[in-house]
Amino acid sequence: MSDGAATRRMLLTGIAELVTNNPAPDRDGGALGIVRDAAVLVEDGRITWVGTAAHAGEHLSRDGEREDRREGDEHRAIWDADVELVDVGGRAVIPGFVDSHTHLVFGGDRADEFAARMAGQRYAAGGIRSTVAATRAATDDELRARLAGFVTELHAQGTTTFEIKSGYGLSVADEQRLVRLAREVTDEVTFLGAHVVPFEYREDPAFDGDAAEAADAYVDLVIGEMLTACAPHARWVDAFCERGAFTPEQSRRVLEAGHAAGLGVRVHGNQLGPGEGVRLAVDLDAASVDHCTFLSDADVATLAASNTVATLLPGVEFSTRQPYPDARRLIDAGVTVALASDCNPGSSFTSSMPFCIAVAVRDMGMTPAEAVWASTAGGAAALRRTDVGTIRPGARADLVLLDAPSHVHLAYRPGVPLVSRVWKDGAAVA
Repeated sequence: MSDGAATRRMLLTGIAELVTNNPAPDRDGGALGIVRDAAVLVEDGRITWVGTAAHAGEHLSRDGEREDRREGDEHRAIWDADVELVDVGGRAVIPGFVDSHTHLVFGGDRADEFAARMAGQRYAAGGIRSTVAATRAATDDELRARLAGFVTELHAQGTTTFEIKSGYGLSVADEQRLVRLAREVTDEVTFLGAHVVPFEYREDPAFDGDAAEAADAYVDLVIGEMLTACAPHARWVDAFCERGAFTPEQSRRVLEAGHAAGLGVRVHGNQLGPGEGVRLAVDLDAASVDHCTFLSDADVATLAASNTVATLLPGVEFSTRQPYPDARRLIDAGVTVALASDCNPGSSFTSSMPFCIAVAVRDMGMTPAEAVWASTAGGAAALRRTDVGTIRPGARADLVLLDAPSHVHLAYRPGVPLVSRVWKDGAAVA
């Protein structure tokens, strides 16, 4: 969603390196489809032309009319008055980042938990419950204000498309309000009622300490009244298929019910150890299976033969000291890989895609080009979007200007704020 009215016509020129993610025989960079000395024309929030700056004038005239002027050895066009000319001065432009996995609607803070992990405590899924308590206690206005702050943070770091999951309400009313609030800022909303089993079910004496029975009863609620309340505000359904959360059978019930309600499927899987998450995701034609830290050879082969994207979340391993997923293994096998932040208060409290790129290059075996592609076109594939993550005619004008001559600097200069300017649907948002 755009934060402002799109400029009617805008020409970005003086681009030293334009990453299009639209490869062609005359372009460098393989999948990045790099155009050198480039220009991009934007009209009504969409890209209408991409090419070299030398040919930009041919595409600016209206009704085929153009006035030229020769001054010394320089030949230039006199641009139409309604075109905003933006000369970026020999810097790089890339597509806006597509962050396909976040949890941005929540209350509270878990800094103490992070400090404990850094002191040696093992990460487990149960910490989610403390955020659930804080989220339930927060008002809509408090959650909305915090969410607005995160959106500003995302834009400032070059993210123009982002998904938001629920999962910190775990009651019908609270899950419904989380997806409703998320929908105010993005169309990519995921219903994650199956995040963990809430404490009131685990501690209910009716289940006499039987965790499996309590989880089954909670799943009944998720696929019934909760799904009915949340589906109108969501595009996706997700389940945390992991020890300490939900079994493959319970996860399948949730995902199949969500699909029957018209939602696309996503899966949290293979994060804390080997499991059935990847196979479940592929079996249900999920758009993405996220985490993928512990994969067997069979898991990798299954992903490579499917349409399901493996979304890797390096911020999680950075924050939990878990082993990093092996992106090199996946890419070499032919798996489509995306990078996302998993921004959440417990296991990855970062909203920075440039940070994720740097970590993926340093610790996950990716090249800078692969990491940038995974953070843009890969994220778009994980959301099954063709209008974002690329710079080509017809795509949304979601553009990021780097204060650097090349995309490589995103990994080469980690921690440096290289995002200089951001446009969403042709409108400046940062």
